[in-house]
Amino acid sequence: MDAPLLRQECFIGGTWQSGPDQLDVCNPADDALLGTVPLLDKASIHRAIDAAEQALPGWAVRTAADRAAVLMRLHGLMLSHLEELASILTAEQGKPLAEARDEIRYGASYIEWFAEEAKRAYGEIIPSPAADRRLFVLRQPVGVVAAITPWNFPCAMIARKIAPALAAGCTIIVKPAEQTPFSALALAALAEQAGVPPGVLNVVTGDAAMIGAELTASPVVRKLSFTGSTRIGALLYEQCAPTIKKLSLELGGNAPFIVFDDADLDAAVAGAIAAKFRNAGQTCVCANRILVQDGIHDRFVAAFADAVRALPVGRGDCDGVRVGPLIDDRAAARLESLIADALEQGAELVAGGERLPGSLRMFTPAVLQGVTSKMLCAQDEIFAPLAPIMRFAREADAIALANDTPAGLAAYLFTRDAARQWRMTEALEAGMVGVNTGAISSAVSPFGGVKLSGLGREGSRHGLDDYMELKTMWLAA
Repeated sequence: MDAPLLRQECFIGGTWQSGPDQLDVCNPADDALLGTVPLLDKASIHRAIDAAEQALPGWAVRTAADRAAVLMRLHGLMLSHLEELASILTAEQGKPLAEARDEIRYGASYIEWFAEEAKRAYGEIIPSPAADRRLFVLRQPVGVVAAITPWNFPCAMIARKIAPALAAGCTIIVKPAEQTPFSALALAALAEQAGVPPGVLNVVTGDAAMIGAELTASPVVRKLSFTGSTRIGALLYEQCAPTIKKLSLELGGNAPFIVFDDADLDAAVAGAIAAKFRNAGQTCVCANRILVQDGIHDRFVAAFADAVRALPVGRGDCDGVRVGPLIDDRAAARLESLIADALEQGAELVAGGERLPGSLRMFTPAVLQGVTSKMLCAQDEIFAPLAPIMRFAREADAIALANDTPAGLAAYLFTRDAARQWRMTEALEAGMVGVNTGAISSAVSPFGGVKLSGLGREGSRHGLDDYMELKTMWLAA
């Protein structure tokens, strides 16, 4: 594809570097080769760590205003190159261009937010318990950061990590997903234009297991930020233990989407469409289980199925497409197995679930009803355009069903009852709750989960905390 920002080298210490071995990057819609990126060796990863370590003192002592100015230049460059960034993102990830544009804007909003927060990293003066002492608290950068990001939001997840890291005065090494490295490298190219000094931002590609092991083993790396599966998050958690790294883990979800009898039906259907089928269902905050109360169940299923059937499916670069391809063959096979398991256990396929003729990984969005907690689609994170609907009778039943999972990232509920809105929000075991809305993410609010869905928060004023350490100063008067 013709895109000046499509870089096929890694960015280490301010220079673009290749290697003897390469990884192919293909379009998930048709397997067309987009390009290659280096399959780096261990020595290259250590060069990236060394570059970040050497750049740290100079970046950390820059004033907050200086760092903010660099980030604001990056923010402007992202928006001025929106179309090119979106086309790269759609080509390597598959999502519709309209969603890709929204992702670029969303990622840029984190760059802007943390540029502003950099100037508000305040310390404290604490009333001293002793008359001859003064007590101060300083906030300082944690140091060199490693970030490992997923393929489903290849721009936004990186922006959400590099923005607070650079704002805090940290340097960072980014390992993007093997399927979607070009968005990360494009951001590195724009960061270079924005004036990010050499070594402050490094992007490495290659074998995920090897790179993860090297980054977590290094005592130079003081923090790891990871977005991905709970299984890999737990492994990285274990690998970080010997060096006691600071951790941010945004892991898997199994979000309940609860519709009560008194809900606005049209709003609930629209919210479910947004929460379930964004990025073909391949998001960590997707509505994984749709729980519908008895009194509205049949009307909701009928209206929701009609809306689902109307969703255009196809290549992400085609006009009007709402649902693009799944990321790879394994994801496609898993979707088919989840549907088969549910049907074998008595669920009914109300809509969709068919592979488009002649396509590799495109499916008509599927709706199942009569789903029970024993079915795999209710137990596991689906990550595909499949909506399982479960029926419940009482509020207490909805709470029990919703919390019957080790995950706790997001939850949604639709009800007009104000008291119930508060009761449910407090009772649901989730880090984020959408009440009468299917959209719950913004740079201004904390993003993260509880239970096996991870540690820490990204975004909001709290998002800077994980990239800073508190230092107490006792001063004798």
